[in-house]
Amino acid sequence: MSLFGDSLDAAVQKVFTRPAPKSAPAQMRYLVKQLKGTKAVAQMLRISQRTVERYVKDQIKKPRPDLAARLEGEVKKRWQPQIRAQARQKAATTGGIVIDTRARIGYVAPIGTSDEDRLRHLTVALPPRYAARLFEAKEQGASDQQLQQIAAEALKEVYFQDGGRRAGQLEEVRFTDIEHLEFDL
Repeated sequence: MSLFGDSLDAAVQKVFTRPAPKSAPAQMRYLVKQLKGTKAVAQMLRISQRTVERYVKDQIKKPRPDLAARLEGEVKKRWQPQIRAQARQKAATTGGIVIDTRARIGYVAPIGTSDEDRLRHLTVALPPRYAARLFEAKEQGASDQQLQQIAAEALKEVYFQDGGRRAGQLEEVRFTDIEHLEFDL
């Protein structure tokens, strides 16, 4: 489970114009249509092709909890790709992204400053370039640590340095012990 990746996905899913299929048979039919066959869906979900066919024909309606989670995840990954791309594009070019987090945040600065980490609850609007970096890194398979580093750089510039108006000697922001993290477009 990726905290940053899942939060970015949830932010994009908020802009969907239609809800994704809810029932297991409807989700299975959607995946069969997307992947153009029951065999590909069966391999992806690690179940038999016959089981996929039975879901499509409404002979099975209630999947095991692990299969239900995989099924829902795969549907949400593929649901409304154009809407998803438009939302990412808008955030990366004009809108930016809002981060709402409760975490231990501090910074490294010259001697004589109060740089001790402390628990903070921040809701900060990040500029479009950071939204672009976050989405690009996620698409390239960046780890949660790398996404966390990009978010820390963004908080350094926007929150601590206020766009260059203060704390010019700030070297690095520490962003750890994340209790809550949510992105919004």
